[in-house]
Amino acid sequence: MVIGNLLDVHPTELKFTFELRRQASCSMQLSNKTDKFVAFKVKTTNPKRYCVRPNSGVVPPGATCGFTVTMQAPKEAPPDLQCRDKFLIQSIVAPYGATMKEITSEMFNKEYGKTLEEFKLRVVYIPANPPSPIPEESEEGSSPTASPLVDGNKTTSLFDVTRSLETRKKSLEQTWSIISKLTEERTLALQQRQKLSQELDLLRKEIRENRVNSCFLLLSALVGLLGILIGYSIR
Repeated sequence: MVIGNLLDVHPTELKFTFELRRQASCSMQLSNKTDKFVAFKVKTTNPKRYCVRPNSGVVPPGATCGFTVTMQAPKEAPPDLQCRDKFLIQSIVAPYGATMKEITSEMFNKEYGKTLEEFKLRVVYIPANPPSPIPEESEEGSSPTASPLVDGNKTTSLFDVTRSLETRKKSLEQTWSIISKLTEERTLALQQRQKLSQELDLLRKEIRENRVNSCFLLLSALVGLLGILIGYSIR
């Protein structure tokens, strides 16, 4: 951990698992140990190789904020996997209640008139498949008998990890399949409910219309009957 006056940065280096034609990511954490809002910005000497998300932001008092650095898939390996890329984390006290939208690049200029804190971090490449250590020979010139057991344990451990990952992957796939099926069933149920609601509205409308027509016919019949009765009365 790198300790500063405004922010603490963890870890102290950006470590990437190096493998040709494959991306790698590294997560960083910034801890605000002050009672003020602190704005930060992340810069690198090689912006084409790295993608930082988010590359700027605000850390509230006593809070922790993280960002992720993604290294693009390398096409070739540097000599001895030694990387000269560097990262610079700048931090400055921001106005109280400041949000990410209010952070500008001008705030991190040294002539801005406020105390600017900077951390320089180096990049470290870790080989994806490090070579196995060669066991030392004994004084008699024979290799120690415990080495095959150690290698066997490593192989077994890697096999267990791989099998565990495959099991988790299958479990996640099954879970997503169930979720997708439930989502489809829910959508279908909502559509059927909407259709039934529309049919019910039409049925209610037809019933109201039939009632009106029935009342009209009954009233017409009554008026006709009343006319007949009056005619008989006059005669």
